[in-house]
Amino acid sequence: MIECSCKEEFNICGSESTIHFITNIPEMIQKVSKLLKNLHLKSKIDENICSVVLLNPNRFFHENINFLSESFSEFEQKEIRVFIENHKHPLTINNILKAKSLFLYLNFINDISFFEILYSKSFTSHFQPIIDMENNSIFGHEALIRGVYPDGTLMYPDEIFKKSGRNNTNFKLDQICRETALKTAATKRINKKIFINFLPTSIYDPEFCLQSTVKWAKQLEYDPKNIVFEVVETEKVKDKEHLKTILNFYREKGFLIALDDVGEGYSSLNMIIDIKPDIIKIDRNIIDNIQKDTMKQSIYKALKQISDDNNIKLLAEGVETVEELNKVRELGVDYVQGYYYSKPLAEPIRKLKTKLI
Repeated sequence: MIECSCKEEFNICGSESTIHFITNIPEMIQKVSKLLKNLHLKSKIDENICSVVLLNPNRFFHENINFLSESFSEFEQKEIRVFIENHKHPLTINNILKAKSLFLYLNFINDISFFEILYSKSFTSHFQPIIDMENNSIFGHEALIRGVYPDGTLMYPDEIFKKSGRNNTNFKLDQICRETALKTAATKRINKKIFINFLPTSIYDPEFCLQSTVKWAKQLEYDPKNIVFEVVETEKVKDKEHLKTILNFYREKGFLIALDDVGEGYSSLNMIIDIKPDIIKIDRNIIDNIQKDTMKQSIYKALKQISDDNNIKLLAEGVETVEELNKVRELGVDYVQGYYYSKPLAEPIRKLKTKLI
């Protein structure tokens, strides 16, 4: 069952309505009309709008999802906008401006399960421990989001963020992820540092977008210094000044900042300079078999030197073997995270079982 809020957002109703396909490209209007004719539907063209009356638009999209997806290229899907007119949503200039692309409508149908999770806020966090190498103890936990289907099975981050990105829901998702991490950590009574990922590209006004996160941190009585916000997808950040504004907002509230996936892309060094993080997390691609690769070791040493010179803590991410662990210890490391110690778990581990070799 589609959540009501999803239906309203996309205006896919189950009663007689008129679907208007809108585009500034005349050839596409003709193509829409021809395809509707192939479906034995009679349409009407009025300049840039092709309209068809349907008894049940919801059923139309569900029954013809594959046909529509295969008939239009992604470019065409994005160029054609859809507005569904009924007694609640009359055809007016203001309403036409709210029309969404056919691309989003088709994704909406394909991603119904994601929308049901999103709008019911059916999320939880799993926790992966971060180890303090100086005293071999748990320094903190990274909170990793999981969507929860009605039957209790999980939707994992790769799928969650893929579907969110193509449906333009990253702003809502990012906010939910931050709040879910804090609430779940509080429920689990985690008294270590909590590392929380956030997408800087989904935040347009820190004072507005992040106020609920600050509110929940205070309400749950978290010391801001026990919360570390990880900047992810830095390669997509075009406006570095905006990113600095976001991070300054967090710092003013007392939170710590970590830079994720350092070494993955070309922008890592510039990001270290620009945002001056408290912690840098070296990407798994550098850690993978680092004991066998002198080039990876050289890159690691350079990042270690930068960290030492600028009072930044170094975290090796994705450590899976004892050989990798021993090499990063030899090269110098503050914190370690990875499957060698534990995979992300619904119930965070409280004490280490694996001893250093």
